[in-house]
Amino acid sequence: MTVGSLRVALLVWWGIGLAAPALVGADAVTHEDVAACNSEARDAIQPGSAARGSALPNTGDRDRATQSQLTETSTASPGVASGDAQLDGMDRDGAKDPAYQAAFRGCMRRKGF
Repeated sequence: MTVGSLRVALLVWWGIGLAAPALVGADAVTHEDVAACNSEARDAIQPGSAARGSALPNTGDRDRATQSQLTETSTASPGVASGDAQLDGMDRDGAKDPAYQAAFRGCMRRKGF
């Protein structure tokens, strides 16, 4: 291997080392993402809001909302832990409203989750 090709190889490895953490972290939902989507979802269900009616609930949203209404959960935990990145961290009271779920899910989708 020549010195020139060794330099190129080292630069490539260095570049990968710098880019890898950013790429891995891009898929992690942050507290800021969740807070912004909860705020957007609250706005979307407010009467008179310009965003009102923009979130169209699907069957899954309706089913989850019904289940949330039937199952009383502890308020000690601030948000829902569903295993679905588009729903994790959703406000527990909001989880009882299919339109809220749809707005939250749409916001998370736009953020790349």
